Amino acid sequence: MSAAAWMTIAVAGLILAITAVGLIRIVFHLWAIRGTLRAVTGGVQVVDQLTSTVPARLTSVNANLKPVRDFCETV
Repeated sequence: MSAAAWMTIAVAGLILAITAVGLIRIVFHLWAIRGTLRAVTGGVQVVDQLTSTVPARLTSVNANLKPVRDFCETV
């Protein structure tokens, strides 16, 4: 093989190696972002549970206040 062929192979190998290192760095950054997004999603779910809508809780409140309403109607 001529020197030009070896040089072409060396340059192609170098380009592939640099590209591989860049892609591996991107994978590590995406893993870090994934961990952060999991934490944020967990926090959002907690806020959602703590701020649930009134109608979901209103039925139990109405059931507990039924004796008071019945008493007030008799007065």
